[in-house]
Amino acid sequence: MTAQRIKLTSDEMKYIALFESITGATARDCIIDEKMTRIIFLTKPGDMGLAIGKGGRNINILKKMTGKQVELVEYSDTPEKLIRNSLSPANVKEIRLTEKSDRKIAVVEVDPKDKSIAIGKNGRNIERTRMLAKRYFQIDHVIII
Repeated sequence: MTAQRIKLTSDEMKYIALFESITGATARDCIIDEKMTRIIFLTKPGDMGLAIGKGGRNINILKKMTGKQVELVEYSDTPEKLIRNSLSPANVKEIRLTEKSDRKIAVVEVDPKDKSIAIGKNGRNIERTRMLAKRYFQIDHVIII
């Protein structure tokens, strides 16, 4: 399964330029999630610390400038690693990818005590993971067990 090439809107490109100029990190992608008033940036592998900044400084600057929540996920070109990164800091035990009648499904087993972290407040984290899995790997559904 290989990652799909993504076409960015002009707003997404503007946010990426802003992100890169503030953090010095490289953004692979940007998703504007109006429903949850947030911007999700995918950083180049290894750029997470740089992107966050000391004590979360860069994230706070971006929040103020955009008026939205800012979330970061480290990019990976394998669906398992991208899903794992998106659900961090939840302890992911196993990810199984299955196909049933033209639908791709990722079943993610997390440590029972981390289930609420994986789902997130109002389902924010699982929703972000579903968006990324669909956008990059055409995975139709992500289920947490």
